[in-house]
Amino acid sequence: MKKLTPREIVSALDKYIISQNDAKRSVAIALRNRWRRRQVPEDLRDEIAPKNIILIGPTGVGKTEIARRLARLAASPFLKIEASKFTEVGYVGRDVESMIRDLTELAVNMVKSDEQEAVKARAQTIAEERMLDILLPPKKESEEPEPIQGEEKTLELVRKNNTEPPSTREKIRTMLRDGKLDTRYVDLEVAERAMPVVEIFSSVGLEEMDINLKDMFGGMFPKKTKKRKVKVVEAMEILAQEEAQRLVDMDKVIKQAITKVEQTGIIFLDEIDKITGREGGHGPDVSREGVQRDLLPIVEGCTVTTKYGMVKTDHILFIASGAFHTSKPSDLVPELQGRFPIRVELKSLGQEEFVRILTEPDNALLLQYKALLKTEGVDLVFEDNAISAIAEIATEVNDRTENIGARRLHTVMERLLDEILFDAPEVGEQRIVIDAEYVHDKLEDIKEDEDLSRYIL
Repeated sequence: MKKLTPREIVSALDKYIISQNDAKRSVAIALRNRWRRRQVPEDLRDEIAPKNIILIGPTGVGKTEIARRLARLAASPFLKIEASKFTEVGYVGRDVESMIRDLTELAVNMVKSDEQEAVKARAQTIAEERMLDILLPPKKESEEPEPIQGEEKTLELVRKNNTEPPSTREKIRTMLRDGKLDTRYVDLEVAERAMPVVEIFSSVGLEEMDINLKDMFGGMFPKKTKKRKVKVVEAMEILAQEEAQRLVDMDKVIKQAITKVEQTGIIFLDEIDKITGREGGHGPDVSREGVQRDLLPIVEGCTVTTKYGMVKTDHILFIASGAFHTSKPSDLVPELQGRFPIRVELKSLGQEEFVRILTEPDNALLLQYKALLKTEGVDLVFEDNAISAIAEIATEVNDRTENIGARRLHTVMERLLDEILFDAPEVGEQRIVIDAEYVHDKLEDIKEDEDLSRYIL
């Protein structure tokens, strides 16, 4: 993070997200502030709270993508979750603390993966020795006959015979490294997962009880192993993985993961507008304000119990988002509003932005389809007028039906390339040029028929 200035963060986000400069600036500042906080004196560090953000805008304008790319840039544990999944304590559904448990689980897996990568070479060496033991079992030393009672015992000094020619083990090692034994089968003992998954509803949440039961009963029974006949190359992978897990210090991993969550964790709360119900609601609306009340301590900062230990939420960055069509941020309970001081409105996307989305990002939609068809030997070419026609149709359909932003481009592209994608394996290697005429021929009838465009585009 020291190397990433806010300007560089915005520049990195520009590679994948078109427009929405205000939102990019806000998240870039929030991310940089986390690094700045860790540089201040320790007595002041805990006093600096993260500046949580609410992204306001219709669906398909890049809210989720901004948060996801931000987390990748910072190599932070990142969790995207819909606020509508949560219910007030006392109702059936997920409790808000489960998102901290999920984020901790993600962080543990991240750190564990990094640690396993660090010991990969050592694990490979140990796995190689185990494989050689399987391919060439060590000779059993012949047992000396026990001396008859009364006879004197004579002690002999046993020296290893170093005059042997290059051992068979080394020859097999060379063959193993050269890949000459890859297709040979060996019998390998692998751990068998015998524990059934037990799920129980309880006040601590369904998923946490499931984890605790497995942890409690897992150690009561010996681990079962079963013999499998696998190829040498596959057996080497299994053995290397086993050894990497043994070499990793899980106590250290858990400690690092909890620190990572507490200092750099990012939670993206989508659809926060769906829980902005006012008092006096009935039916499914009745617990909306209760969810906000439950969220409040998590966002303000509290300690959550996870199976890895206690996790503090004081410095986790929360990015909330919502369309706010039928409600507004001021409908949230005042205490929760105060914990999201930064509000950014994202603009709706039009034809000009659609043209840029189709061509400019590193993961542009046209590049994806070209790469997919390249696997079948089809060279797909889009002319400029075709790109403009696709963007124009997507904009018109958004205006006349539901505005789903850039996601409309996916439905339009699938309909446009339907025949080509279906016939690609049979047509063989060839060059296909998509122009404006082809686009209009394929999509004009559907676009003109409003009822049809609602269902198809």
